[in-house]
Amino acid sequence: MRVWPRLLEAIDRHGAAAMVTLAAARGSSPREPGARMIVNPDGTFTGTVGGGTLEWKAIAQAQGMLGRAAGARAEVRRIALGPELGQCCGGSVDLLVEVFASAADRAAVAELAAREAAGPFATAGRISSGGVARCVLDAGFPAGSASLEGDAIREGFGDARRPLILFGAGHVGRALVLALAPLPFAVTWVDPRVDAFPSHVPGNVVLRHAGDPAAALADAAPGAFVLVMTHSHALDLDLVAAALPDPRFPYVGLIGSATKRARFERRLAAMRVPAERIAALVCPIGVPGIESKVPAVIAAATVAELLVRDEALRAAESPQIGLPERRAAG
Repeated sequence: MRVWPRLLEAIDRHGAAAMVTLAAARGSSPREPGARMIVNPDGTFTGTVGGGTLEWKAIAQAQGMLGRAAGARAEVRRIALGPELGQCCGGSVDLLVEVFASAADRAAVAELAAREAAGPFATAGRISSGGVARCVLDAGFPAGSASLEGDAIREGFGDARRPLILFGAGHVGRALVLALAPLPFAVTWVDPRVDAFPSHVPGNVVLRHAGDPAAALADAAPGAFVLVMTHSHALDLDLVAAALPDPRFPYVGLIGSATKRARFERRLAAMRVPAERIAALVCPIGVPGIESKVPAVIAAATVAELLVRDEALRAAESPQIGLPERRAAG
């Protein structure tokens, strides 16, 4: 989520607010470093640092700091999840809690909120009892991440959304758009048919009517995923043939059976698409083991596959951050 705009809204509504950041994790933890939540003085909150007892303790600590007229404006607390909380995760986490209550705090938050609204950015900060002194980094740091060393913290803010070009507004396409709504994807939904799209779509979706749907690939961002599921097999073939050879697209998926894949492989080879790129085509789509053809089920299986691919690519691009051990419920 966009943290600073949410924090600014909370300050304006309640007069003060706290931000809790999971700044570091060792071993298994319920969330990754960079997970954040905004806590209001009345205990209501947005975001999550993992739920369960850990989150309950974090909210209580934030409320306690908000309720003090004087005292620390930032605190780091290390928590061993098993011995201290009775959680079965087995690891430990460092929670950074910051209080924002003054006019100067609001001005600083407003500046960072405007920066985050313009796009992802990163900061380097120094933690003291008076707060966290942040400066914006020239070099990038992954959005939604954090790295803590002593009293020094680096953080990435903003929405880290994977671009996804979805061709086709049929039943599965509509189910996919709904399934993707709360997930870290920025969807460009393409269909040449008049009135193909529903009247309302989620906020992470941009609609594109295109007489030549393949043109939507031309201005796609590097790293975009491509999903093809139009009303026409001939159009599917043209789109896949255009997307597969393009190195910008690490994932090209095509809805259909193994029989459809075999037919497309022959036609793609005749169109002189390189064999290694044909082999990279994902068809059928979705995680294996789910046989249902119900659109919502196909969408769920496909979204799971997209998340696996997305996490693997992010880990490869940012090896210094990596991914936590498999998250436990605690």
